[in-house]
Amino acid sequence: MTGAGKQSNRARGEYGERRAAAWYTQAGYEIVARNWRNGRSGEIDLVARRGQTLVICEVKARRNDDFGSPAEAITDAKQRRLYLLGMAFLRNYDGAGMDIRFDVVAVTGTQIEVFENAF
Repeated sequence: MTGAGKQSNRARGEYGERRAAAWYTQAGYEIVARNWRNGRSGEIDLVARRGQTLVICEVKARRNDDFGSPAEAITDAKQRRLYLLGMAFLRNYDGAGMDIRFDVVAVTGTQIEVFENAF
């Protein structure tokens, strides 16, 4: 992939993350972290909180669905990695006693679809 293609993908990802954050904020959630990293284990795109529920959110954005829905890109391996990252975030956030939920937000063009409790 060329440098321009990588930049375009990065910009699309950032756009998707902004759309997801706006959706959660409008739904009454507080955004507590964006692009949270745990060493080399990976990154959580978005962490939101409402009451005692902490949401670990994976955002997938694509220009179109020619190659399937963005949500289809969340493999079993990615789900396991996000679960482990979510547990690490809870330990760092002092989230004892909180409920944790794993969502996927799929952004296709300008359309957004939120899959709550995706896995």
